[in-house]
Amino acid sequence: MLPFANYIGITFMAREVSGERNRGNARRSSVPDTPERASSRAPAVSRAASVLRCLAGEQLGLGVSEIARRVGVVPSTCLHVLRALVDEGFVGFDAEKKTYRTGVGLLALVRDSMANSQYPRIVQPVLDRLAAENHVNALATEFDGRERMVVVAFSRASSTVSLYVSVGSRFPEFVSATGRCMAAVSGLSKDKLKKRFETLKWEREPRFEEWYADVERAQTEGVAIDRGNYIRGLTILAGLIPPPQTQRVTRAIALIGFDHQMTERTIRTLTDQLRESVRIVGAQMN
Repeated sequence: MLPFANYIGITFMAREVSGERNRGNARRSSVPDTPERASSRAPAVSRAASVLRCLAGEQLGLGVSEIARRVGVVPSTCLHVLRALVDEGFVGFDAEKKTYRTGVGLLALVRDSMANSQYPRIVQPVLDRLAAENHVNALATEFDGRERMVVVAFSRASSTVSLYVSVGSRFPEFVSATGRCMAAVSGLSKDKLKKRFETLKWEREPRFEEWYADVERAQTEGVAIDRGNYIRGLTILAGLIPPPQTQRVTRAIALIGFDHQMTERTIRTLTDQLRESVRIVGAQMN
C-alpha cells in the first residue's frame, strides 16, 4: 500500500454506465500508538485518549494486555480506564473473547460534534463546486494539535476514474502540498524543518532543498504543489484558509488530480480558483 493511501485511507473508484463499482478497499489510517506523555496535565484523560486511539485503528478487538502494551501503562491501570470507557459507551466489551473495541457511543459523539462544527458545513459546498467544475477531488483538512492534519470534508470528482478519501483520515502535518503550506507558516527554522522533513514518508521523496524551495514559494504565493512526490501519479495543490486575527493557521483545502489531467494550464486555473476558495471560506469563518 502506498504512503498516501496508508495515511489518507484512499480508495480508487471506477464509474460504469450501470452504476458504480468499487475497485479497491479503503485502508484505515495507520498511525502508531504512543505511550502516555509524562508531561500530561491530566494523566487520566491522557490514558483514556491513548486507549481510544489504540482501539480506533483496530478492526478486531484487543485484550487488556495488548492494549496496555501499546499504550504504555500497566495492565491494572489500563483495565480501570477500559471499564470507565465501557460505562460511558465509548468502548464495547466482548465477554466471550475478553476483548475491547470502540463502541457506538463514540460514533454518536463524533457525529454530533461534526454536525455542530462550522468548518465542514461552510467548506463542503466549496469543495463540491471545485470538484464538479474541474473534475478533480477536493478535500478540506484541519490540524489536530498532534502534528497531523485530519480530513474533515471531501468531494469526489465526477470522472471515469476518481478517488475516495475517508473523512477522519489523518496524515503528517508537513507532508504533501498541504505540508509545504503548513511548513511555510510554522515559524520553524530551516534546521528544524529539515529534522521534521526527515521523518516523512513519500512514494517519490523530494530532495530537502527542493522541498524547502517549495516551502519558501508557498510563503509568497499562498499555494503549494506536490507533483507525484507523496504518491506517484497524483498531483496535489493546497492552500491555507486565513484564520481569524491572532490565531494560528490550522485549516486547508487540497485538490487532487491524476498527472495526465494536470497540465500547466489546468494547474494555473486551479491555483486561481484555490486562492479564491480559501479566501471565501476564511471570510465566512471569520
